[in-house]
Amino acid sequence: MSRRRIGFWYRLAAVIAKPPLVVLIKRDWRGMENIPADGGFITAVNHNSHLDPFAYAHFQYNTGRVPRFLAKHGLFKKGFIGAVMRGTGQIPVYRETTNALSAFRAAIDAVERGECVAFYPEGTLTRDPDLWPMTAKTGVARVALQTKCPVIPVAQWGANLVLAPYAKKPDLLPRKTHHVLAGPPVDLERFYDREMTPELLKEATEVIMTAITGLLGELRGEQPPQRRYDPREARIAQRRKAAGTNTLTEQAGSAAIEHGSPEESK
Repeated sequence: MSRRRIGFWYRLAAVIAKPPLVVLIKRDWRGMENIPADGGFITAVNHNSHLDPFAYAHFQYNTGRVPRFLAKHGLFKKGFIGAVMRGTGQIPVYRETTNALSAFRAAIDAVERGECVAFYPEGTLTRDPDLWPMTAKTGVARVALQTKCPVIPVAQWGANLVLAPYAKKPDLLPRKTHHVLAGPPVDLERFYDREMTPELLKEATEVIMTAITGLLGELRGEQPPQRRYDPREARIAQRRKAAGTNTLTEQAGSAAIEHGSPEESK
């Protein structure tokens, strides 16, 4: 989608959102040359703040290739916000319903029409304690392999310093910098024309996430962890820990009953 086709609603959103972003956040944006000048493509972006969709959209808008985000369908029903979401062509996601696959069909259609679809592969804010990308869902790989379009990995850092994950109040001073680094397309050719099994999709998704994580390490000047944080594994570990604690408590209680309390032995 060229700058000539950005349209009224996207321009209106930019008029509203860009001035406060420019005032509140400094910018260190790199890799714009990796954003395709034409044709459909995907950007795959890490997610560590409720502010970063706006900050990242600012970056992408300035490339002339505006993104279509996948967003919760409830946002499309909320007055002016809903009108902007619909008007800018964002894609509603209906989770755990019969319409759940419609977002992927819409994403495929958008790419095939020559547009950019921006994916947050993790599906939500990262749960990693150090804000590295966590394990991802396979939707981005599914669309990429179906369309064989370029997948541009993008790392961002800094919006989380303004608004930390799940924080209610921003930290505006001193003024923070939003860092963005877009890399070259991820090589997924070895996955083309193969049966899209769950294993294949997971492998392709991991290749994409490795590219994003590497870019984020470059932005942060840090070495990424060797093992990706998995929230499912973390939940299982927490349940096991809680079950172990409960078992120890029950055993201690049984022992106290069996042997009697100090008061009862007097």
